[in-house]
Amino acid sequence: MGRVWDIPVHDSTRVRDVRVAVEAASAHARLDAHRTAVAALVATELATNLVKHASGGRVLIDLVDRPGATRAPAVQVAAIDYGPGIPDITAALRDGYSTSEASLGAGLGTCMRIASDFDLYSTSRGTVAVARFDQEPATRREGNRQGPSAGGINVPLGHAEHSGDAWSCARAGSRLTLILADGLGHGAHAAHASSAAADELHRSAHLPPEEILRHMHPALRPTRGAAVAVAQVDTDTGELAFAGVGNIGARLHAGDSWDHLVSHPGIVGAQFPASVPVRRRPWRPGDLLVLHSDGLPSRWIPPNDLGLLAHEPAVVAATILRDASSAANPVRDDTSVAVLASDPVDRRHDPA
Repeated sequence: MGRVWDIPVHDSTRVRDVRVAVEAASAHARLDAHRTAVAALVATELATNLVKHASGGRVLIDLVDRPGATRAPAVQVAAIDYGPGIPDITAALRDGYSTSEASLGAGLGTCMRIASDFDLYSTSRGTVAVARFDQEPATRREGNRQGPSAGGINVPLGHAEHSGDAWSCARAGSRLTLILADGLGHGAHAAHASSAAADELHRSAHLPPEEILRHMHPALRPTRGAAVAVAQVDTDTGELAFAGVGNIGARLHAGDSWDHLVSHPGIVGAQFPASVPVRRRPWRPGDLLVLHSDGLPSRWIPPNDLGLLAHEPAVVAATILRDASSAANPVRDDTSVAVLASDPVDRRHDPA
């Protein structure tokens, strides 16, 4: 239920805190001893790099849903910094790469090899690295994404134990559905509301977005209620369908532009509208949809580096969150960003 470990890492004493948190998250995800040790090794490496090469940063540890026939959580570890970046990413991801004072990368090749999923994005503004761990060995590699995929990042207000936000994804036939829910208020009660929305998604993923929201309404009545947005891609029809109730932001990148998709006023579980408008758009290779809660600054600027958009969705989400705030101007609410991405147009090496 909305459990997130948000650990600032500015000295070596916090590296142990990261390892302990990953072990706790692995227990929640029921990883065996071997996969838990793998997750702890990678998390320790990423946290150590923050201290040694980036003058600190933060590590976010979360349990995330994998789209599939059954709901199976994975442990996600995101390391985020404002450091100098990695001059040569290809070299840094090579096993046995030796770093110097001017570069990151110690052990990143090993991290990529042993994590279930691993990707990173690095510029002179800093580095974002995301690793996930489940019971299976490595399944995908950055740049090899096929078909639509989803990912996200979740930050609780003030390093709290629970976030009132939640995102989740589910696959049913040709449909991949992503939701983002913002429970009213903060803390465990808000987390209960957003988690109820995520639970209902996995019972209703075969339905279109407006019907998913209608099924969520009675499911959330015992809770505080939540703002919820639902985005669904159907690969058979090549169409994106979007519907939202409440204050969830949505921006679609299609072609060379970003467009807003607007949710309808209301609260799922409390004040549900009589009708829910559905926005439909063609869904093509290279398209990307960003959902975010109102913890993200309202005037956040979409990324202008097209290379970023071909990265793993969670990396895109974490980069958007990092660049919309700063170490001096942190988020002022539970904040989540979720990304739905199509087959990528490979722009990872295009100039920004």
